[in-house]
Order: sequence, then structure tokens, then C-alpha cells
Amino acid sequence: MFIGHFAVGLGAKAAAPKTSLGTLFLASQFVDLLWPTLLLLGFERVHIAPGITSVTPLDFEWYPISHSLLAVTGWAVLVALVYQAARKYPPGAIVLGLAVLSHWFLDLVVHRPDLPLVPGGSMKVGMNLWNSLAGTFIVEMGLFAVGLVLYLRKTNARDAVGRWGLWALIVLLMGIYLGNLFGPPPPSVAAIAWVGQSQWLLVLWGYWVDRHRTAIEPALRSAYT
Repeated sequence: MFIGHFAVGLGAKAAAPKTSLGTLFLASQFVDLLWPTLLLLGFERVHIAPGITSVTPLDFEWYPISHSLLAVTGWAVLVALVYQAARKYPPGAIVLGLAVLSHWFLDLVVHRPDLPLVPGGSMKVGMNLWNSLAGTFIVEMGLFAVGLVLYLRKTNARDAVGRWGLWALIVLLMGIYLGNLFGPPPPSVAAIAWVGQSQWLLVLWGYWVDRHRTAIEPALRSAYT
């Protein structure tokens, strides 16, 4: 699950129009932004095993800090509280907390039974949609289409950056997603971790684009721009 998480960030703008797309991206991808650093520090582990699923060659051996249900719930509460303290915008805080939590439940759909419920617990879950390339593609692209439509319906471009910067971001996300689906396995775990850190650039891109778009009222909505 990659583009589906960004879909949550896009769609969440409809529920929290005053919250920047960059912040919504940060929340929806929070645990995957945390995970690469934990890999580099040796606190969590992944193994490259080509063929383990039809979609990804990654065998997630140990990631209770970033991806156990209990830990993700804690991260969700923390993100919501920090945002509320900084911005005093309860709708945004609630949406951000739910966006963080949504990551685990979307992962639940696609992952093998490797998602822990609690750190150190033996019970692991996953519905294993990654065993179907077509099914994964349909689900993620469906989520992405819905998220994009919601974002477009809630915002309007103020200038060329707001218009073309958004579409460039969409094309980039699609390119990364297709590369993940059909590209070769990563060369090493270190490469996975460092490439994972580059997702921060997508968060920054979200802030940049959103500064050039305006949340609009239903009566003022125009054609998708």
C-alpha cells in the first residue's frame, strides 16, 4: 500500500479544509516515514525475498514500533494532540489522528499476516491482497481516484503552481507506484531505508501545492482545476 495512503491524505482535505495537504500527507504516511529511520537504526527489520507475494518482495520481519496496532494508535493520538496544541483546530486534529490510524487498517488489507497487534505480541494479521497484483492495483487506484476527486472538489487553484504543481505531484505518485509494482526488487535493505526517507519530499511538495490552492465553499466550486 503506497498510493492508497496518499489517497487518504488527499481525501481528508474535505473533512479538514484548513489543514495543509502536506500535514495530511505526513499523517497518512506517518508510520512509513518513521519506519525507514527505525530500519537504519536497527530497531526494526525487513528481508528482501523475491516472490514472497505477487506485489512486493519485502518480508517484514520485525516492525512493532512503527506498525503494531497499539503503537500506531499511540502515534495517532500523539499526532492529533501535537497538532491541536499547535493549531487549535479540533477538526484537523481529529482527521489527522484518524489518518495516522487508517494506515494500519489499509496495510491490514494488503499485507501478509505480518502486522502485529501489540509490540512483542505473537499474534499477527493481514488479509494478503498482495497475492493478487490485479486486486491490489484495482483497490489502490480506486482509493486514489476517490481521494483525488475529493481534494479537487474542496480546493481551487489560485495560480499555475496550484494547478500544474498538483498534477505533477499526481503523475509522480503514479510513476513511483507503477515502479514499485513492476520494477525490480530493491538492491538492499539500506536502499529501501534511504529511498523511504525521500517520501519527506512528497510531504513538502504537498505543503507547496496546497499554499497555491484555496479551500472553496460548495456554491463556489468550479470545474476540476
